[in-house]
Amino acid sequence: MVLAGAGSGKTRVITYRIAYLIRNEGVAPRNILALTFTNKAAGEMRHRVDTLLHRGSSSGLWIGTFHSVFARLLREYIHLIGYDRNFSIFDSEDSKSLMRQSMSELDISQESVPVNTIQGMISRAKNSFILPAEFHSKASDYNQQKASQVYELYTRKLRENNALDFDDLLIKPIELFNARPEVLSELQEMFRYIMIDEYQDTNRAQYLVAKMLGARHRNIFVVGDDAQSIYSWRGADISNILNFQDDYNDALTFKLVENYRSTGNILKAANSVISRNQRQIKKELISHRDEGEPLTLIEAFNERNEAEKIGNYIHSLRSKQGYEYRSFAVFYRTNAQSRVLEDLMRQQKIPYRIFGSVSFYKRKEIKDAVAYLRFILNERDSESLLRIINFPPRKIGEVSINKLKEFAEKEDITLYEAIRGAAEGGFPARLLNALNSFSSVIEALKVLRESGTVFDVLTELFSLTSIPLLLQAENTPESLARHENLQELLSMARDFSDHNPDTGSLSDFLENISLASDYEETQDSDNFVSLMTVHAAKGLEYPVVFVTGLEERLFPLNCYEPEELEEERRLFYVAVTRAQEKIFLSWAQSRYQYGQQHYCIKSVFISEIDSTIVQTESGTLLSDRLVKEKSESGFSSQSGRYQSKMATPSPAAATSGGQPKPARSGLRQGTMVHHALFGPGTVLDVQGSGAKQKVRISFRSAGEKTLMVQYANLKIQQ
Repeated sequence: MVLAGAGSGKTRVITYRIAYLIRNEGVAPRNILALTFTNKAAGEMRHRVDTLLHRGSSSGLWIGTFHSVFARLLREYIHLIGYDRNFSIFDSEDSKSLMRQSMSELDISQESVPVNTIQGMISRAKNSFILPAEFHSKASDYNQQKASQVYELYTRKLRENNALDFDDLLIKPIELFNARPEVLSELQEMFRYIMIDEYQDTNRAQYLVAKMLGARHRNIFVVGDDAQSIYSWRGADISNILNFQDDYNDALTFKLVENYRSTGNILKAANSVISRNQRQIKKELISHRDEGEPLTLIEAFNERNEAEKIGNYIHSLRSKQGYEYRSFAVFYRTNAQSRVLEDLMRQQKIPYRIFGSVSFYKRKEIKDAVAYLRFILNERDSESLLRIINFPPRKIGEVSINKLKEFAEKEDITLYEAIRGAAEGGFPARLLNALNSFSSVIEALKVLRESGTVFDVLTELFSLTSIPLLLQAENTPESLARHENLQELLSMARDFSDHNPDTGSLSDFLENISLASDYEETQDSDNFVSLMTVHAAKGLEYPVVFVTGLEERLFPLNCYEPEELEEERRLFYVAVTRAQEKIFLSWAQSRYQYGQQHYCIKSVFISEIDSTIVQTESGTLLSDRLVKEKSESGFSSQSGRYQSKMATPSPAAATSGGQPKPARSGLRQGTMVHHALFGPGTVLDVQGSGAKQKVRISFRSAGEKTLMVQYANLKIQQ
């Protein structure tokens, strides 16, 4: 096992080993099996081997992804377990269609359990090598019980179709080897040298196949980094790499820890954070370069201010130090966070490109929701109407829509007028009910548009259609990401309404979105700032990196179990080790989430970094600032925390340039205070002390609220 730390040259390890075995040891290429996770990695590996050997010696090699190699093996042997060799491979949509058929036959409605939920559960089961019978025996809740019924029927239908889905490509070899030991024996003899890249990302099925193939010669060579295991939600099992020494107790382990990418301080930060994980193989990266600059901590008032500061740093570093736009990358934990950053990039005329996703305003769920808003403003907009008439699904099919179009043309009315007057067109009752349901939503939103804010309209849209709830119910990574995007749109509407209480019309809001969505990401140049989630950043590197949104419940993201926090910490480690020269860590004191402004707690990951290598925006080392705060505020030996006597200035006061008098910990009943969001109020009660002190306040306009003092940003009124 080669534990290859970030930036240690992992990519060349397997290729040089393959070249050495062929050139120096005389191993036949057909006896070497090299498994990767992407076609790109497999192609690069083959190209490098050819380059090293100065001839096309990779032609006999088995190099490829797990799926492609196993598909090739199954073409050769699958007839031995009852399939025809010319089996079909169903993609995700084919698979989903067959599941829908199975659900229909079992009388399981998609309203009760979404097909995406079923598909996700079956896929996770297959990746863990849990077959239908075992899945059925373990099914506990309603969704699992329904999924177990579908799993069994779906499996039978796949066989009837002589088809495999992508997950079958991983589990059918195991079924083959168990049923026909002579095939396994033949392949064990052929694959004398097995090499696996990114071993920390393997799932249970991949682990089992590799173990079975390597059992005879025990010549298995894996490369990976447990500190970069960040795909448990896709089925990756970190236990495979952590327990490698237990599976092969005579195995040799090598650690590649010299990093050729990052400065010393960047690696110190990464080491200090990842060392907190309990489930890991201990190693510490060392730098091939000098110490470099300290990391910079950006502390912002809100997400807008955070984005502005990032834009300002990009402009400053370009003008003062000559960096190109391509030198910068901005990372975030969730896709929804890209919206504010994109808005800022456009405003400051910074060219950018989204990696691993599409621009916020071009995401399907955003375009669907915006289409509703466009339509209630302009009911002649048939394009928007056709987009939303079946969002969410209302079973209004293409045939019905065409008949409605014919009816509208015959009566010389708009398509929406045809929908409203469909009862006169002789349409069936089922369709009339669906059309009435749709038009009632539209009419209710049109009424609210006249009296409510954009935020009110969007909130009512989500309530009437239950779109966010439907996405939550699917409970897949994709649906939850779409749900987050819709909540970010809601936050955008709230922000717009709050900042334009008298002039913020729906048409103005839509105009802003139109201008933003019409922005063309840079196509004619490779000189742009890269925006992406941390997951999308794995394997990449940039001179300057910004890691944004470092707040509790955002990064780390809603961790309730120790293993979840450890994976978030590994994700942060991946983010930090992408940086070559400079890294900026940012957090916001408040952030709009789910349409409400929330006050935020700084991420635990920031406190886990050695404070002597982190500087504030003014250039002061964080360790020096903490010493100063300790002397000014006192230190509680009981809690182990600094108990500041001062609250942070409110975002509103700070952005206006004012110097508010800070609220002190001596708040008492009757104290008059001002809050940035809730306005003026009177303290009713103070509970607790120090970092956990809470205050109950009666606000004139917002009513009674209980707030944490250290995050409330209160200003005492004289």
